[in-house]
Amino acid sequence: MNKDIFIGLLIPFLGTSLGSACVFLMKDQLNKKMQKSLSGFAAGVMVAASIWSLLMPSMDMVEESLGKMQWLPATIGFMVGIFFLLLLDMLIPHQHIDSDVPEGIQADSLRKTTMLVLAVVIHNVPEGMAVGVALAGAKYGNNLTMAGAIALSIGIAIQNFPEGAIISMPLKAEGINSKKSFVMGVGSGVVEPIAGFLTIVLSAILVPILPYLLSFAAGAMMYVVVEELIPEATGEDQNHTNLGTIGFSIGFCIMMILDVMLG
Repeated sequence: MNKDIFIGLLIPFLGTSLGSACVFLMKDQLNKKMQKSLSGFAAGVMVAASIWSLLMPSMDMVEESLGKMQWLPATIGFMVGIFFLLLLDMLIPHQHIDSDVPEGIQADSLRKTTMLVLAVVIHNVPEGMAVGVALAGAKYGNNLTMAGAIALSIGIAIQNFPEGAIISMPLKAEGINSKKSFVMGVGSGVVEPIAGFLTIVLSAILVPILPYLLSFAAGAMMYVVVEELIPEATGEDQNHTNLGTIGFSIGFCIMMILDVMLG
């Protein structure tokens, strides 16, 4: 593994770790307005990344060979990614921060704090895969640059910062001390470099399926956006949905600018 790929895999994890460290700086849990804004921001980053960093390169890779049918691998990979996350959502026991109802296979023995961390782990799997496949595309493909892959990695790290705070602060509010809340927040982000590394290994073996892997990661991330982040950004309190919308717009623009400038 070369230096650029190693750095690219670690940047998002660093974002999660720094965000989790907010538990040492903030006394109370995040207020609802801030949480809506940050969830909207994360959704905006992920939507822009799915379009510019994953779906468009996926179609560009097969433009010469498939012509006007270049949408086919992108569509297949996207839908497989959606159903893959749906399967994880149905099988892994977890609980979202803004919900009192556990999801997935029933596991009464698991504590609520563990369920909260597992929800973030599910969220982080497609992000790690997206970074991994972008780095693999830069190394093995011909339509992605390493700068573009690093731009995606930075974008994911930016949205991971508030995510780290969103997971560590509620854990502290549940009665866990700051140090353990930080460790659990950081631990939830470990899955990203692992998923990224495994995706790179798979891509190296099966270079022809890179367009499908790119769109697969896009579909997985879009599932998280629609199923989790947008509901968190809007929520039951309709008085502050504009905050989530503004956060989404800012996140989308930042990721778009990063990709165009560095990609």
